[in-house]
Amino acid sequence: MKKILLSGSIVLLSISVLGQGNTDLRLNLEKNKLYTLKSVSEQTVNQTINGNTQSVDTRVDYTLSIKMIDLTPEFMITEVHLDTIATKSNSMGKILNFSSANEGNLKSSETADVLSCIMNRLSKNALYVKMDFTGKPVEIVNLKMLSDLVLKDTSTITLNGMMKDAIRKQIENVVSDDNLKTMIGMFTWRLPGKQVATGDSWKLSEQMNSGGMMLSIGTTYHLDGLKGDMANLTAESEIKAADNAVPIKSAGATVTYDNLKGLSKSTMVLDIRTGLAVEENSKSHISGTLGISAAGMNMQMPMDINGETRIKAIQ
Repeated sequence: MKKILLSGSIVLLSISVLGQGNTDLRLNLEKNKLYTLKSVSEQTVNQTINGNTQSVDTRVDYTLSIKMIDLTPEFMITEVHLDTIATKSNSMGKILNFSSANEGNLKSSETADVLSCIMNRLSKNALYVKMDFTGKPVEIVNLKMLSDLVLKDTSTITLNGMMKDAIRKQIENVVSDDNLKTMIGMFTWRLPGKQVATGDSWKLSEQMNSGGMMLSIGTTYHLDGLKGDMANLTAESEIKAADNAVPIKSAGATVTYDNLKGLSKSTMVLDIRTGLAVEENSKSHISGTLGISAAGMNMQMPMDINGETRIKAIQ
């Protein structure tokens, strides 16, 4: 799932047409109306160890539904469901395939069964999310209750050795505050929250934890044009290791990633009436060298990541 997060949380998206004028671009959902969006992300990670390149291909499918249930002058309360969470990865011929559509089994000896069980629990429970009018998830109101429900009985996981510890840590990250906000925000957070004119730009900045790496992402959006109820935007994101990034500690190894950098370019069509995407497309590239220290040994591991994400409204 950590690879998923990188795939799913670094991508900021879109499609474009010319137009003129100005508009109020803010999240503006109709009360109690259900909106559904689907995201498909594909990512290839190439990492070189002792001169040998290893590749990991991952496809992640998310379907999210959102409904506004209350509104104040400062924010809205939404009911969010992560209806579908499905991942398929191929690491040097080893396939890992798990989905929220399967009930799974925490006590299984198969990693996919354990992860499917967690995703199934997450998909069955609503998240109550406070959002501002840029679409940014500000607070998950029922975070503690949701976390308790999803993580119930995870002490019974029977995977062996380091795999058990790694999966339990991964599962805890799935229902962390930052991760859930990232998963939701990729569908909603890109708006200026105010009136803008054709040709205007605005910038949104965030820090996110992806695969244990703390990344800083600054995205500049540009309103290319308006056509009827649609706004056409382009966006460019600069991605780098956060200034306060701490090394990853895993299985006795320490991993640093200070020089990791990347860029994402996107095009998008937004529905002015709601502030939600009609269609978005983005491509990203991240590269750098990881420093790995373990058992008194030090090594460098070049890493190159290419990703593509497509988001569209399905209802």
